[in-house]
Amino acid sequence: MASSLNTITVDGKTYDLDTYKTTQGVSASEVGKKNELDKDAFLSLLVTQMQYQDPLSPMDNTEYLAQLAQYSSLEQMTNVASKLGDVLTLVENIDSSVLVGQLSSMIGKTIQWHDGSNNYYEGKVSGVSVTDGQTSVIATVEGADGTEMQTKVEIANITRVGDGV
Repeated sequence: MASSLNTITVDGKTYDLDTYKTTQGVSASEVGKKNELDKDAFLSLLVTQMQYQDPLSPMDNTEYLAQLAQYSSLEQMTNVASKLGDVLTLVENIDSSVLVGQLSSMIGKTIQWHDGSNNYYEGKVSGVSVTDGQTSVIATVEGADGTEMQTKVEIANITRVGDGV
């Protein structure tokens, strides 16, 4: 048995969705243009359903109230999700700004870090880098041949900060 939401009654005759589209001349390509129902489409469907209901056998009011409650919930959830996305972006930007500010105060200071194993290195912080959302410091180290080179150091690998490392 078809659900009352998948049928439409016009002039006393009940059609399923596909049959009704065919009688109205709606092509499959036109139907596929919009894959999601937004709040306007939902209201339009509800009004159409009310307009074409059989007056001798009207739909129960509780069904309309349930559909309106679903519509209201859908709209509120959409609004909340949108606002949460905005808040998340704002918090991420604030976190990055604060972290970069704090790391900038380390420029010129000596740091010690490890490479994930038991190898420790020492160098001076010469800058801060944010790449693909990952914040790190740039340390200048002296190579074995006496030349200076720069390396990117992840924050989690820093073990000490200060002039007396």
